[in-house]
Amino acid sequence: MRPPTIRDVAERAGVSKSLVSLVLRGSDQVRPEKREAVLRAARELGYRPNAAARSLSEQRTRTVGVLLNDLRNPWFVDLLDGLNSLLHAHGLHMLLADARLNRRTGQDPADPLLDLRVDGLIVVGTLPGPAALGAVAARMPVVLAGAREPVPPGVDQVAGDDEKGARLVTEHLIGLGHRRIAHLAGYGAVGELRRRSFEATMREHGLADRAVVETGDMTEEGGYRAAVRLLNRPDRPTAVFAVNDITCVGALSAAEELGLRVPHDVSLVGYDNTSISRLRHLWLTTVDNAGHEVGRRAARCLLDRFERPGGEGRVHLATPTLEVRGTTFRFQRG
Repeated sequence: MRPPTIRDVAERAGVSKSLVSLVLRGSDQVRPEKREAVLRAARELGYRPNAAARSLSEQRTRTVGVLLNDLRNPWFVDLLDGLNSLLHAHGLHMLLADARLNRRTGQDPADPLLDLRVDGLIVVGTLPGPAALGAVAARMPVVLAGAREPVPPGVDQVAGDDEKGARLVTEHLIGLGHRRIAHLAGYGAVGELRRRSFEATMREHGLADRAVVETGDMTEEGGYRAAVRLLNRPDRPTAVFAVNDITCVGALSAAEELGLRVPHDVSLVGYDNTSISRLRHLWLTTVDNAGHEVGRRAARCLLDRFERPGGEGRVHLATPTLEVRGTTFRFQRG
């Protein structure tokens, strides 16, 4: 049997094909009883609009490309949820691509999405060579979400306020009486902002000589190795601020392996408030980096660009909050 067509829907509903088209496009110029008749006929026939034909007529695909730096990053889950909720409400669909995989195959990260003729592009996370986005931004609206790298003109940026978040952590630990505080640092602009804010806050409290920075790769294994080095020092820190939750989980494993009790012997703080941090047997103190809000703001920026193309790129920073849980404790001098 052939699939039902718009003509079949029109005949079943007793209306014209043009009126069916208005209903399917969501027009408000149709009387409620006619709209219901068309929708009922479409349901009964199992009619689905031809997306390819609609794309040709509208000169748009109603799809948004989302290029992820790394699908393994759990913070992206909240961001994507916020992003998709607003895009879906406006009749748009996300198409995901993994930039890490594309780089391994020697392919330009955005090419698969561009080949599918997406209407706009949202880049999530830190990408190498963000200037390469300039050519894409000349063709369609582009938004960078969850990263703070330099971007070409006309590209909006939406991220958490990393400097404020790192300050919240550092002042929390100082307020608990800790003085020897270490930071497991990351890479890229986000890692740099968090590290600099940690060092500046320690300096403002007269603790610059107590601050220790150990660089890692923002993975669990990297956090474990860096924490082993830190916690084996003769003057080991009493508190460790990790650049993200995954790194903090590695540090937690290192502390337990070395026989240190968390938080009584060493306090640990992560960053991003991912679902991992909320697992009951971990229950990490962490920074909520407003991932859902970052996603929704990124979607709003893209929608605004669809309506009003051109103009200078803007930077939007979401406000972070500290989530105090079970891995920080007041320092007891013994």
